[in-house]
Amino acid sequence: MFKHYFESIDGLEIYPIFSLIVFFIFFVLVFIWSMKADKNYLKKMEEIPLENNE
Repeated sequence: MFKHYFESIDGLEIYPIFSLIVFFIFFVLVFIWSMKADKNYLKKMEEIPLENNE
């Protein structure tokens, strides 16, 4: 049913490519941030769920 609607839209083929590029760039940036981030900060954030502050 939707295939007919999508075939009638011009320029639609660019959206999957754009989505893949955004997805790839996001995870590359997160990877770079995780490598450059302060290790003490990451350790502190890692331990927050385990703290017992009632």
